[in-house]
Amino acid sequence: FTAIDQHDEPLAALVNNAGILFTQCTVENLTAERINRVLSTNVTGYFLCCREAVKRMALKNGGSGGAIVNVSSVASRLGSPGEYVDYAASKGAIDTLTTGLSLEVAAQGIRVNCVRPGFIYTEMHASGGEPGRVDRVKSNIPMQRGGQAEEVAQAIVWLLSDKASYV
Repeated sequence: FTAIDQHDEPLAALVNNAGILFTQCTVENLTAERINRVLSTNVTGYFLCCREAVKRMALKNGGSGGAIVNVSSVASRLGSPGEYVDYAASKGAIDTLTTGLSLEVAAQGIRVNCVRPGFIYTEMHASGGEPGRVDRVKSNIPMQRGGQAEEVAQAIVWLLSDKASYV
Protein backbone atom coordinates (compact mmCIF):
# COMPACT_ATOMS: atom_id res chain seq x y z
CA PHE A 1 0.00 0.00 0.00
CA THR A 2 3.01 2.29 0.32
CA ALA A 3 3.38 2.17 -3.47
CA ILE A 4 -0.32 2.94 -3.91
CA ASP A 5 0.05 5.99 -1.68
CA GLN A 6 2.62 7.38 -4.14
CA HIS A 7 0.01 7.71 -6.91
CA ASP A 8 -2.03 10.85 -7.45
CA GLU A 9 -5.28 8.92 -7.91
CA PRO A 10 -7.07 7.69 -4.79
CA LEU A 11 -7.53 3.98 -4.25
CA ALA A 12 -10.91 3.03 -5.70
CA ALA A 13 -10.86 -0.77 -5.88
CA LEU A 14 -9.41 -3.82 -4.20
CA VAL A 15 -9.62 -7.43 -5.32
CA ASN A 16 -8.49 -9.98 -2.75
CA ASN A 17 -7.68 -13.10 -4.74
CA ALA A 18 -5.21 -15.05 -2.63
CA GLY A 19 -5.58 -18.70 -1.99
CA ILE A 20 -3.31 -21.61 -1.22
CA LEU A 21 -4.00 -25.23 -0.53
CA PHE A 22 -1.88 -28.27 -0.02
CA THR A 23 -2.14 -31.94 -0.91
CA GLN A 24 -5.54 -33.47 -0.29
CA CYS A 25 -5.95 -34.98 3.16
CA THR A 26 -8.47 -35.54 5.92
CA VAL A 27 -8.79 -33.36 9.02
CA GLU A 28 -7.22 -36.04 11.21
CA ASN A 29 -4.01 -35.72 9.16
CA LEU A 30 -3.77 -31.92 9.18
CA THR A 31 -0.79 -30.34 10.91
CA ALA A 32 -0.89 -27.08 12.84
CA GLU A 33 1.74 -25.70 10.45
CA ARG A 34 -0.42 -26.42 7.42
CA ILE A 35 -3.53 -24.93 9.02
CA ASN A 36 -1.63 -21.80 10.04
CA ARG A 37 -0.15 -21.34 6.56
CA VAL A 38 -3.56 -21.69 4.91
CA LEU A 39 -5.19 -19.27 7.34
CA SER A 40 -2.33 -16.78 7.15
CA THR A 41 -2.56 -16.47 3.38
CA ASN A 42 -6.26 -17.07 2.81
CA VAL A 43 -7.67 -15.13 5.77
CA THR A 44 -5.14 -12.86 7.47
CA GLY A 45 -3.93 -11.52 4.14
CA TYR A 46 -7.48 -10.56 3.15
CA PHE A 47 -8.09 -8.84 6.49
CA LEU A 48 -4.91 -6.79 6.24
CA CYS A 49 -5.60 -5.72 2.66
CA CYS A 50 -9.20 -4.81 3.52
CA ARG A 51 -8.00 -2.80 6.50
CA GLU A 52 -5.57 -0.79 4.40
CA ALA A 53 -8.09 -0.26 1.60
CA VAL A 54 -10.76 0.96 4.01
CA LYS A 55 -8.31 3.42 5.56
CA ARG A 56 -7.80 4.94 2.11
CA MET A 57 -11.33 4.66 0.69
CA ALA A 58 -13.51 5.71 3.64
CA LEU A 59 -15.26 9.05 3.25
CA LYS A 60 -14.53 9.88 6.90
CA ASN A 61 -10.80 9.61 6.13
CA GLY A 62 -11.00 11.86 3.08
CA GLY A 63 -11.36 9.00 0.63
CA SER A 64 -13.79 8.85 -2.26
CA GLY A 65 -15.37 5.50 -1.44
CA GLY A 66 -14.73 2.44 -3.53
CA ALA A 67 -15.37 -1.23 -4.04
CA ILE A 68 -13.81 -4.35 -2.59
CA VAL A 69 -14.29 -7.81 -4.05
CA ASN A 70 -13.14 -10.82 -2.07
CA VAL A 71 -12.67 -14.09 -3.91
CA SER A 72 -14.00 -16.99 -1.86
CA SER A 73 -14.83 -20.46 -3.15
CA VAL A 74 -17.76 -22.82 -3.48
CA ALA A 75 -15.71 -24.91 -1.06
CA SER A 76 -16.85 -22.56 1.69
CA ARG A 77 -20.36 -24.00 1.28
CA LEU A 78 -19.48 -27.58 0.35
CA GLY A 79 -16.76 -28.15 2.96
CA SER A 80 -14.40 -30.19 0.73
CA PRO A 81 -14.59 -33.31 2.92
CA GLY A 82 -11.65 -35.69 2.61
CA GLU A 83 -9.74 -33.19 0.51
CA TYR A 84 -9.39 -29.58 1.69
CA VAL A 85 -11.46 -28.86 4.80
CA ASP A 86 -8.79 -26.37 5.90
CA TYR A 87 -9.05 -24.48 2.62
CA ALA A 88 -12.86 -24.60 2.72
CA ALA A 89 -12.91 -23.24 6.27
CA SER A 90 -10.59 -20.40 5.27
CA LYS A 91 -12.93 -19.43 2.47
CA GLY A 92 -15.89 -19.62 4.86
CA ALA A 93 -14.06 -17.01 6.92
CA ILE A 94 -13.87 -14.84 3.79
CA ASP A 95 -17.64 -15.09 3.34
CA THR A 96 -18.10 -13.88 6.91
CA LEU A 97 -15.49 -11.13 6.53
CA THR A 98 -17.30 -9.91 3.42
CA THR A 99 -20.69 -9.79 5.13
CA GLY A 100 -19.41 -8.05 8.24
CA LEU A 101 -17.21 -5.57 6.42
CA SER A 102 -19.92 -4.69 3.90
CA LEU A 103 -22.23 -3.69 6.75
CA GLU A 104 -19.45 -1.87 8.58
CA VAL A 105 -18.30 0.36 5.71
CA ALA A 106 -21.35 0.91 3.49
CA ALA A 107 -22.00 4.32 5.05
CA GLN A 108 -18.42 5.25 4.17
CA GLY A 109 -19.10 4.82 0.46
CA ILE A 110 -17.46 1.42 0.21
CA ARG A 111 -19.17 -1.58 -1.37
CA VAL A 112 -17.87 -5.00 -0.37
CA ASN A 113 -18.84 -8.10 -2.31
CA CYS A 114 -17.66 -11.65 -2.69
CA VAL A 115 -17.53 -14.06 -5.58
CA ARG A 116 -17.60 -17.75 -4.84
CA PRO A 117 -16.24 -19.58 -7.90
CA GLY A 118 -16.94 -23.24 -8.37
CA PHE A 119 -14.56 -25.64 -10.06
CA ILE A 120 -12.27 -23.49 -12.19
CA TYR A 121 -9.46 -24.70 -14.44
CA THR A 122 -6.39 -23.34 -12.63
CA GLU A 123 -3.01 -24.63 -11.50
CA MET A 124 -4.30 -24.70 -7.92
CA HIS A 125 -5.62 -28.23 -8.41
CA ALA A 126 -2.17 -29.43 -9.42
CA SER A 127 -0.69 -28.00 -6.22
CA GLY A 128 -3.30 -30.02 -4.34
CA GLY A 129 -2.08 -33.19 -6.02
CA GLU A 130 -4.85 -33.65 -8.57
CA PRO A 131 -4.34 -31.61 -11.75
CA GLY A 132 -7.36 -33.27 -13.40
CA ARG A 133 -9.75 -32.56 -10.52
CA VAL A 134 -12.11 -30.31 -12.49
CA ASP A 135 -12.49 -32.93 -15.21
CA ARG A 136 -13.13 -35.59 -12.55
CA VAL A 137 -16.00 -33.65 -10.96
CA LYS A 138 -17.50 -31.83 -13.93
CA SER A 139 -20.21 -34.47 -14.45
CA ASN A 140 -21.58 -33.41 -11.04
CA ILE A 141 -21.68 -29.73 -12.01
CA PRO A 142 -25.07 -28.58 -13.36
CA MET A 143 -23.46 -27.06 -16.48
CA GLN A 144 -21.40 -30.25 -16.97
CA ARG A 145 -18.17 -28.26 -17.28
CA GLY A 146 -15.56 -26.46 -15.26
CA GLY A 147 -15.21 -22.71 -15.42
CA GLN A 148 -12.46 -20.51 -16.76
CA ALA A 149 -10.66 -17.84 -14.76
CA GLU A 150 -11.74 -15.24 -17.33
CA GLU A 151 -15.39 -15.96 -16.53
CA VAL A 152 -14.80 -15.19 -12.86
CA ALA A 153 -12.75 -12.12 -13.76
CA GLN A 154 -15.66 -10.68 -15.74
CA ALA A 155 -17.94 -10.98 -12.70
CA ILE A 156 -15.33 -9.21 -10.60
CA VAL A 157 -14.92 -6.41 -13.15
CA TRP A 158 -18.69 -5.88 -13.12
CA LEU A 159 -18.82 -5.81 -9.30
CA LEU A 160 -16.11 -3.14 -9.29
CA SER A 161 -17.94 -1.04 -11.86
CA ASP A 162 -20.56 1.65 -11.40
CA LYS A 163 -23.06 -0.76 -12.98
CA ALA A 164 -23.00 -2.61 -9.65
CA SER A 165 -23.41 0.54 -7.56
CA TYR A 166 -26.31 -0.93 -5.59
CA VAL A 167 -24.81 -4.38 -5.13
